Amino acid sequence: MREMAEIYDTVLVIGGEGEKCREVALGYGFKDVVTPGDVIKTKPDITPFRKLTEEEEKNSHVRDFSKLKVQAIFVFADSKDWGSDTQIILDFLCSSNGVLGSRSKTYEDGPPLFFAHNDLVWATSHSSVRLGMGALRKSIEAMFEAVTGKPLKATAFGKPQVGTFEYATRLLRQWRKDTHGIDAVPDTIYFVGDTPESDIRGTNEMDEQSQNTWYSILVRTGVYEAGTTPKYIPKVTVDTVLDAVRHGMEREYKKEMQALRAGSTKGSESAIADETIAEGSPMAEIHAELGVTGPGGKENGETKTNSKGATGTA
Repeated sequence: MREMAEIYDTVLVIGGEGEKCREVALGYGFKDVVTPGDVIKTKPDITPFRKLTEEEEKNSHVRDFSKLKVQAIFVFADSKDWGSDTQIILDFLCSSNGVLGSRSKTYEDGPPLFFAHNDLVWATSHSSVRLGMGALRKSIEAMFEAVTGKPLKATAFGKPQVGTFEYATRLLRQWRKDTHGIDAVPDTIYFVGDTPESDIRGTNEMDEQSQNTWYSILVRTGVYEAGTTPKYIPKVTVDTVLDAVRHGMEREYKKEMQALRAGSTKGSESAIADETIAEGSPMAEIHAELGVTGPGGKENGETKTNSKGATGTA
C-alpha cells in the first residue's frame, strides 16, 4: 500500500469501524483520504436509506466534490454497510475521472478499484461461514456490468495472489539478514492458514514456481468443515496453530538427522547422536526448541530460530 501511496494522492477508502481506515490510509502516505461518511455527510441523498450516526457525523467531513478527483478506490476492510458502500463505489466507478456527480460516456475513465484481499467467506462464531470481501467484489463487478454493459477489472491484493507471497519472501530474507546475518531465503517456509481458497491455494501455487519450498498447513479453526475435502489440498491438516508449529519443527528435526546420518563417516549412530546435540550445533538448537534432553545436551526453554526453516501464519 505504501507503493500505491506514491502513485495516488486522493483516494476513497472503504470498510472498518469509525475512522480506522482513514487513519490507516494516511499512515500509508496517501495525502487526501475520502470515506463514505464524507460522501453521505456532503450529499445525504446519495444513499436515501442510510443515515450517519452521531459519531459518524462528528468524524466525517464536508467536501467540495465538484473540485475533487478520486484517483483510486481501496476496500481496506469488510464493509459495514454493503448497500451504501456499493452505491458510493459504483457512483465513482461510473464517473468521469473520479468526479462525483459526473457520468462517464465510456465507463472506462473512472478510478481503479482495489481490494485488500479476496476471501469469499470467513469464519465467525456463527454455525456457518459469513460472506467476506471477495463476495463484495463479485457483487460490485456483477452490478457494474449490469449497469454499464462492460466488465469491471478490479484488483485484489493479499492471498492467494503470488505477489503477496513474494513480498513475504523478501521480508523473511531481510529479517534473516538483519537478525542472523544470513542473506538468503529459508530452504522451507511453513505457511499456516485456515482458508483453503486463499491460504492453501496461494501457498501451493507459490511452491510450484519458487526455488525454495513453501509447505502448506491447514488448521481446523477457520472455514474448514470437518468431513469435507478442500478444493486446494494442504501438505498436512492439524487442529491448532501450535500443532502446525510443532509439525514444522519436528519435520526439520528429521531432515537434519537424515542429512547428518547421510554425511557421517563414523559409521556409528551413537557418535552421530553425540555430534547432533553438541553445544552450539544445529541439532542443539532444534533440541532446545523442542525441549528435548539428550547426551551432551541440556533442556532449554529458550526459543531460537532454525536457519533451515521459518514459519509464517495467515
